[in-house]
Amino acid sequence: MSEKDIRKLRVGIDAVDAELLALLNRRAALVRKVGELKGGAPAYRPERESEILRRVAGKKDGALPPENAVGVFREIISACRALEQHISVAYLGPAGTFSEQAVRQHFGQRVAAEPAATIDEAFRSAESGATQFAVAPAENSTDGVVGRTLDLLLTTPLRICGEIELRVRQNLLGRAPKLAAVRRVYSHAQSLAQCNGWLNQHLPAAERVQLGSNAEAARRAAKEKGAAAIAGEAAAALYKLKLLARGIEDDPNNTTRFLVLGRVDPAATGRDRTSLVMSAENKPGAVHALLSPIAANGVSMCRIESRPAKARSARWEYVFFIDVEGHQSDARVAAAIAELKARAPFMKVLGSYPAAGS
Repeated sequence: MSEKDIRKLRVGIDAVDAELLALLNRRAALVRKVGELKGGAPAYRPERESEILRRVAGKKDGALPPENAVGVFREIISACRALEQHISVAYLGPAGTFSEQAVRQHFGQRVAAEPAATIDEAFRSAESGATQFAVAPAENSTDGVVGRTLDLLLTTPLRICGEIELRVRQNLLGRAPKLAAVRRVYSHAQSLAQCNGWLNQHLPAAERVQLGSNAEAARRAAKEKGAAAIAGEAAAALYKLKLLARGIEDDPNNTTRFLVLGRVDPAATGRDRTSLVMSAENKPGAVHALLSPIAANGVSMCRIESRPAKARSARWEYVFFIDVEGHQSDARVAAAIAELKARAPFMKVLGSYPAAGS
């Protein structure tokens, strides 16, 4: 291809860019009008955003891969949403953690991501109104549930209004010239566990030190000779560390599920999930009897997790966190919930929201 041909193509690209910008401005103007008609209602509508992104993901016949197109539209939505309302989101910090990455994956770049020192503080930030939302880790495909998040869901007035499935890619970061120079590895306990096999094979003699977050691990590694950290690429850029090894997690499908918590109640989309928590009486067959309305009403249960109850009584000692397919407004789900409320000593609907990855 000649330079003349390339110039012609670039002229075509410039023309398309001009059309794109004009269309984006048209979209932004429409969003502003919608915001005016809402009369102060929340700008973040999970069901609407999910509908748009699912539609984009379904267009598989273009030159742009669907996942890339979704990423572009995520940022378009984020930029237009910011025209309606300033949104802030609390997450388990500091900056550079996978929790922050989850915030950006879900909300885009045009939100204020506010780091919190603990999961408790992230919840309190949204509960007090300091931020509109909180994003908290709920479970990892390798390590299981995050118990503190489940415990806080029992009493918080916040509702689950979204979920995020983040593919977690662990990397070894440091200033060392080579792996042999690494004598100490810092990271969060879960990340160390997720990379246990790799560490045993490649750094068997290195000391493993647990810290409160991967970002803190990266900060430490940036200051200590012979130290490295297990963290995401965002932490490498933030703390100016080299990527000594990429993708060191033992499970190639390592995924963490995060919950979006706020005071928004998404409408049904047709591909939703409802989260519940309830107790059962401490007697034989109580759990089976309690859960029977789910099956009897033809509702699919996709997850159940038991936790010791913090406020124990003579009648029950464990609570059960349950996810079912469907929205609480769906007839079958609504019927199952009504029966569960009649049977359970304690029962709470944590929220209905668009299912991630569908």
